[in-house]
Amino acid sequence: MRVFMLSKACIVGIYQRKLELIAKQGVELMVAVPPSWRDERGEQKLERVYTEGYTLKQTPIRFNGNFHFHYYPDLPRLLSDFKPDIVHIDEEPYNAATWHALYHARRIGARSLFFTWQNIYRNYPLPFNWGESWVMHNVDAAIAGTYSASDVYRAKGFKKAIAVIPQFGTDPDLFAPVTQKSNRPFTIGYVGRLVEEKGLRLLVYAVSHLDFDWRLHLVGSGPLSEELKQLVEQLGIAERITFTEWMPSSDMPSVYHDFDVLVLPSLTRPNWKEQFGRVLVEAMASGVPVIGSDSGAIPSVVGDAGLIVPEGSADAITESLQKLHDDCDLQQELAKKGRQRVLDDYTHASIAQATVDLYKGMISEY
Repeated sequence: MRVFMLSKACIVGIYQRKLELIAKQGVELMVAVPPSWRDERGEQKLERVYTEGYTLKQTPIRFNGNFHFHYYPDLPRLLSDFKPDIVHIDEEPYNAATWHALYHARRIGARSLFFTWQNIYRNYPLPFNWGESWVMHNVDAAIAGTYSASDVYRAKGFKKAIAVIPQFGTDPDLFAPVTQKSNRPFTIGYVGRLVEEKGLRLLVYAVSHLDFDWRLHLVGSGPLSEELKQLVEQLGIAERITFTEWMPSSDMPSVYHDFDVLVLPSLTRPNWKEQFGRVLVEAMASGVPVIGSDSGAIPSVVGDAGLIVPEGSADAITESLQKLHDDCDLQQELAKKGRQRVLDDYTHASIAQATVDLYKGMISEY
């Protein structure tokens, strides 16, 4: 079975472990990725971390940073040369990259699938609604990152196979608990984009009301960075806050080891709600308790392995942080439950297996 995957997400090195595990199951795999991807955090360049057993092909991208209109001009040649049985388009169905890839997959007679995180039913304007409809009618299957994303496309009338599989898992050997933490103040962590919808102002206000010795470490970048730095100065807590910009994905395990808790206080917006929260999975794998808002997929990802607070409530975040700090038994219980939840549901191995099972089903139908 020959599979061609198109994925800008796979420029991140730790995500490539899934690709190795797919290839180990007898899949002849080529993965095309751009040299980099630009967004509000800056430019993420291609990392080559896990590259054994498959071909990781760097290919030019047009309109880099434009989520809806980017595409890969060399894709027709790559598909013609590789002659895959399946084209796995790791993109939303309303994007030009998906339309372009599906058109050329059909030209060579390959089966195809798209990926979606979209967990809000949205009616897109032209030309995106036409493109989405065309993809739904002409693709052979889909992967939805969550059940709510699957429900959206069922409601839109998509009748073909949908497998519910997170886009990526984590490596439980790489993201693993440490047996002994250093003697330091209670450290609260956040990893992700510094943007409005992540609720970071709430987090800053929440920690400012804690009555124990704490530190806050914000890892990431984005348009809210300068405003947050001004806010912590105004609140008189700047000496307790550390800002760290993006770092190579392979350095992230050591970052989680410095956290006593990870907080993801996401806020639902008219066109977005939390779609997964990969950092929750990485933290849980690392034995770090998590606190998340009830936005989107967070409660289903965390389950009973963390604390869920109403979105938009700084007071609820403060109370949960205080509760966790004061209860060492609760810290240990959540650390244990979180680690087990990842081992059960969110490893690269389980996600790779589910993906290969979908491929096999697509082949057997023809």
